[in-house]
Amino acid sequence: MDSPARAAAAAAAAELVEPGMTIGLGSGRAVWAVLELLRDRGIRAAAASSRTEELLREAGIDVVELDGTVRLTLAIDGADEVDPSLGLIKGGGAAMLREKLVVKAAERFVVVAEASKKVPRLGTTRRLPVEVVRFAWRDTQRRLGALVPKSELRISAQGDIVVTDEGHYILDCELPASGDLAALGAAIKAEVGVVEHGLFIGLASLALLGNDDGSVERVSPS
Repeated sequence: MDSPARAAAAAAAAELVEPGMTIGLGSGRAVWAVLELLRDRGIRAAAASSRTEELLREAGIDVVELDGTVRLTLAIDGADEVDPSLGLIKGGGAAMLREKLVVKAAERFVVVAEASKKVPRLGTTRRLPVEVVRFAWRDTQRRLGALVPKSELRISAQGDIVVTDEGHYILDCELPASGDLAALGAAIKAEVGVVEHGLFIGLASLALLGNDDGSVERVSPS
């Protein structure tokens, strides 16, 4: 059962979706709560993870492929952290590469999350996921050590290495306590072996943050 905060944020996000729209949906419990509210809207959607695609098909919602001709009116996705300028950390569900591709295909990106995800600076409560190719991943990790204080290969609760939908590994990286995170993200992305990272900076136009009392805080970039 969804928490009151998540349910409130999901309901607010669903109100932005008009019948017949073509939208993008990310991954995670907040997004899946939105999806459940869109069953009868006659929409089409691009999915940012295999699980989201599965849920869309179960709901009878047409799934579209980002084939270069489709332009999404809106992308809706969650976040692991949200800073005052609507910078995000994403990737807790290991789908940040596809999520960023969906966001880039949309005219507008709206974040749906619980207000508890707000932080004064990204990296306060979560590490930054960095998706890397399997080949020589330890050497990629070594080179990333010049940019981030510490990183660890993501291991599942069952003790297996987490593999993304695209077949890559994830390094969860500690972020420095100061410095320009946008510049850091560019430097991380430039490292050979790095596919993508979970910093989403300058991409969101609105965040819908649910509170436990059922209210929703609407935050725009500062």
